[in-house]
Amino acid sequence: MRFWLSALLGLLLAAPAWAADYDFTASDGARLHYTETGPADAPCLVFVPGWTMPGWIFTPQLKAFSRSYRVVLFDPRGQGSSEVTATGYNQDRRGEDLGELIERLPGKVVVVGWSLGVLDTLAWVHQGGSSKLAGLVLIDNSVGENPAPTPHPAPRRAAPAPVSREAKMRAFVAGMFRTCPAASYLNRLTVSCLRVPPAQAEELLRYPVPRSYWKDAILSTDVPVLYAVRPRLEGQAQNLLLDRPNTSIAIFPDAGHALFVDDASRFDELMQQFLETKVRL
Repeated sequence: MRFWLSALLGLLLAAPAWAADYDFTASDGARLHYTETGPADAPCLVFVPGWTMPGWIFTPQLKAFSRSYRVVLFDPRGQGSSEVTATGYNQDRRGEDLGELIERLPGKVVVVGWSLGVLDTLAWVHQGGSSKLAGLVLIDNSVGENPAPTPHPAPRRAAPAPVSREAKMRAFVAGMFRTCPAASYLNRLTVSCLRVPPAQAEELLRYPVPRSYWKDAILSTDVPVLYAVRPRLEGQAQNLLLDRPNTSIAIFPDAGHALFVDDASRFDELMQQFLETKVRL
């Protein structure tokens, strides 16, 4: 009995003080969703997920930071609980969407972008959004630095059988983790990702700008940056460290693409240190 009471007390203490879901209307009429939790007067952290992903994939960070920070989990258009629109799946509109969310928030913010969320965040910076920016945390995607990432070699297969979109998405979602989460978690995540229609999902993979667009964006601002990547992008991380003052890097050799879930304790510790020692909020 004492054990269960202790466990329940621990859960209550770890829970956010409050949490709420909000929708707002973007300037092109799209309904966009975000979840907000933590003290209303605390410094603000905005989390931007990757390709087709919902904002709730950052739940480990919501739990870790919402006692001291105002945490916002964003669902980009078409993703999570945001409206699936017919258009707007390019870097300009996605950057505007993020900027319009940030304009609704008080004070300066730290933006945490993962995968495609790195590019959406840098698109916003490229559009001049850094006046509201106190810091950037960019997770496991190219930032236009050298060397360019090499494509994964295609596996050799003899007469591959047709594979459904659902099967491909399930394989993609499972492949983001070095340590496989529970089947119920993977299923929930896959169902959410499949909500993005095929045409829009494909468009998100074809941002029509050169690699220099992303590098120009990250070099255009002098705010603190934490760049957390797997070894595949270590060369870019080392060059970013040389090219850009006020940059910190972290390499995650034992985690999958969703490294903030796979190795949440290390990621959260590094981010907390970054916030306390590098960022002024």
